[in-house]
Amino acid sequence: MSPPKVIMPKGVLDSVVTPPGSKSITNRALILAALAGGTTTLTGALACEDTQVMFDGLAGLGLSLHWNTKACQIEVGGQRGRFPNRQADIYVGNSGTTARFLTAVLAFVPTPSSLYRIYGKPRMHQRPIKDLVEALTALGGTISYETEEGFPPVVIGPYNAAVCRLPSAVSIPGTISSQFLTALLLAAPLATQKNAVDISVTGELVSKPYIDMTMQMMHSFGIAVETDARFRSFRIAQGATYQSPGVYRIEPDASAASYFFVAAAICGGSVTVQGLSKHSLQGDVAFAECLEQMNCEVTWNADSIMVCRAPERPLRGISVDMNHISDTAQTLAVVALFAEGATEIKNIEHVRFKETDRIADLATELRRFGAAVEERRDGLRIIPPESLLPATVQTYDDHRMAMSFAVAGLRLPGVVICNPDCTQKTFPDFFDMLEKLR
Repeated sequence: MSPPKVIMPKGVLDSVVTPPGSKSITNRALILAALAGGTTTLTGALACEDTQVMFDGLAGLGLSLHWNTKACQIEVGGQRGRFPNRQADIYVGNSGTTARFLTAVLAFVPTPSSLYRIYGKPRMHQRPIKDLVEALTALGGTISYETEEGFPPVVIGPYNAAVCRLPSAVSIPGTISSQFLTALLLAAPLATQKNAVDISVTGELVSKPYIDMTMQMMHSFGIAVETDARFRSFRIAQGATYQSPGVYRIEPDASAASYFFVAAAICGGSVTVQGLSKHSLQGDVAFAECLEQMNCEVTWNADSIMVCRAPERPLRGISVDMNHISDTAQTLAVVALFAEGATEIKNIEHVRFKETDRIADLATELRRFGAAVEERRDGLRIIPPESLLPATVQTYDDHRMAMSFAVAGLRLPGVVICNPDCTQKTFPDFFDMLEKLR
């Protein structure tokens, strides 16, 4: 565990930043490039723990990959869903995307002697995977649990070709994680040789923008996904095959951008984030609209987003459903500490299954600052104190807990972040970029 980090306050801001590449897009692009034929060059790729374990996992399966970290560029030699190494132990850390995407893809490996094991950090072994495993098994996957049913580690055997001859229709719950549906969508073209694959979603689908992102990226790699307007059913046509686009550009990370938007909201002044727009693949750009409701000004440009707040203009508490942008809920909760009136964050029950319980643990840390916090099943109600207290923040090995609360220290003296290196998971240079804000 890394030593605590003291955050130094800053004055009113006037900064321009470019966040690193999107983790969500980088890990999807690595999978898509691996499943296509030929070489794909990914530009703007993010180098962090989550993308490193995905890269290492694909390399461990025998694919040819080259990573130029200085140029933020990865070359992937795809083999159309075939993997030279028939057996592998794949370590995924605490990366939900890596664990779930690779489990789905490897479930469709037809080689009779194939045997793969997916395992990670202790917290990864507490994160559910049962809904995905049951859907994959219905399509012919052979998957077993190594210790506790419903949770990694999982062991993946050869694809059951007999099931492949049946009508390929499967349902999957949408209430726990959109990554289950994304994993199924990414892998489904590997099961379309004899039939189209039809997927239906039961329950409320959380984090819908990530599904839209997945489908747009699949389209860039030659796969059209048919869906209805409510994202309740999906179809991948028989014979669907991934095609490499040659070069694929990865956007800056919109979730990472939220911390810099919030810096402007909390400190006053302006921060412009380059490389993102209202038309981004990532739904988390909509976080800026929450800040607009809290009395900030937002300017949407063709290739940048600027958030401004005049220092004399008070922040206001809001009530907001953050189901579709739940990765930014912790960030908004920190803004709530500096707002006038209560802030309600609703419909995010699924974040209890993330790197930590992001509702219960968030409530604990907000109270250290003197806030009155009502913890609800699916969210929080936050009433800021008349005078904020300095606080030492526990981060629970959760990168978003560390980054969100660090921004509070740009205005409030005495904020200390425990285990700051947990940000290596998705944003290794976070504290350097934070300190360089002008």
